[in-house]
Amino acid sequence: MNPLQLVRLPSLMQLTSGRADIVIGLIDGPVAQTHPDLAGAKLRELAGASASAYLQTDNMAGRHGTFVAGILCGARQSPAPSICPDCTLLVRPIFGAAPAEVGEMPSATPEELTAAILECIAAGARVLNLSIAVISPSGKSERMLEEVLNYALSRGVLIVAAAGNQGTISSSVITRHPWVIPVAACDQQGQPLGGSNLAPSLGRHGLSAPGDRISSLHPAGTTLTLSGTSFAVPFVTGAIALLLSAFPDALAAVVKLTVIRSGAGTRTSVVPPLLDAVAAYQILAANQRRMTA
Repeated sequence: MNPLQLVRLPSLMQLTSGRADIVIGLIDGPVAQTHPDLAGAKLRELAGASASAYLQTDNMAGRHGTFVAGILCGARQSPAPSICPDCTLLVRPIFGAAPAEVGEMPSATPEELTAAILECIAAGARVLNLSIAVISPSGKSERMLEEVLNYALSRGVLIVAAAGNQGTISSSVITRHPWVIPVAACDQQGQPLGGSNLAPSLGRHGLSAPGDRISSLHPAGTTLTLSGTSFAVPFVTGAIALLLSAFPDALAAVVKLTVIRSGAGTRTSVVPPLLDAVAAYQILAANQRRMTA
């Protein structure tokens, strides 16, 4: 099945392609802004790892960042999912040229991630895409991450984060945080991907999204197919960006609750329900009608 259809995104994508004032913070590798399928994208880059230094085609950081950017903001006629091309993508490179295997989730230190989150919030991001892992946080750095996530909550900035690819029942300080929407990866039938982490916190307030053999953009100007929770996250981020575009005055907490409740099923399992973009739109539309009646 088309991954977009699996989470009922095509109907929402027909209604809107996004708005420039809805800013997505992409905390990831650098993005190849010269890719032809990103030529029309509204990209802004913050300070961080130098894109020019790390965009070799054999570097995982550039491949990862460009791939996720394509899922979010590639041209609609491209092979990438291209969920919300008219939203602004605020690129905050956080990964350098460290080696990684294809499909492996790059990692960052708690200090690097905290700084990146603060910078994206200061620059006006409405939702943050965290397709990353955090390197062995200590008790002190876990408290620091909790504080920055609490700050995002106070500013109404939504955060969508990858569950991880170890194939275990486990969570992190990020995916356990009640303000964060953690995302597990599913296959093309909607079943949990073998390598995706699961956890009670994912079951309580997370979602599943497509992460199996996703095709998106490669820095060399071509396409690439990858699997993992990194690539499930932007399906949820993109859906949120489209919902914010359709309902720009909706409170962040309402959008978050609506997106989480869009998934059918109970919340008693370590496996989170599948995102349902149409259900989320319908709930927000009904809320708006009640408010204006």
